[in-house]
Amino acid sequence: MSRYRTIAVLLIAWLVLLGILSARGFFSDFSRVPPRLTIALLSPLPVVLFFTRSRAGKQLLQQIQPQWLIYLQSFRILVEIGLWILVRNGALPIQMSFEGRNFDVLTGLFAFPVGYYCFVKKTWPPVVALLYNIAGLVLLVNIVAISALSLPTPLRAFHNEPDSSLITTFPYIYLPGLLVPLAYTLHIFSLRQWKMWVRYPVVS
Repeated sequence: MSRYRTIAVLLIAWLVLLGILSARGFFSDFSRVPPRLTIALLSPLPVVLFFTRSRAGKQLLQQIQPQWLIYLQSFRILVEIGLWILVRNGALPIQMSFEGRNFDVLTGLFAFPVGYYCFVKKTWPPVVALLYNIAGLVLLVNIVAISALSLPTPLRAFHNEPDSSLITTFPYIYLPGLLVPLAYTLHIFSLRQWKMWVRYPVVS
């Protein structure tokens, strides 16, 4: 239990830090390249990679049924609906929704079919889950890149209005600072399990 308590404390601390920094305008300073938003996006990544290589991480992955790491990606459907509403209300540029260049909703829509047919029914080979995770990461990188290139920085490539600076403010900072790391963490965990799926039968 101490392991999970530590994870919970670190997560709460990260959320509080994001909230304080965004409320003070830290991430809204676009004079620097790369933008400060990169800190929110990538700071959890080394921790996640280290955890997956640790003994505690390996034990955790052995305990989790692999379909659940994929099922949980369905949260991205709600994220995409939220982005679409913000776009329709004129708060974000159209390229950040599925009406534009963001196709990340597909990751959420395919989560249950891939998890179910690969690991519960076992009618699809495990390689389908591998391809799903790779495609999900590609789609995630795509929307992150679109968001970054829509910020009012010297790197801006999408000049339609509005820009994407809303995601640097509170509470929207939790989109790049929490939900994006959650998505790539699930993919990394699932990919880490892939050899287990190939070597050992999965108990549903």
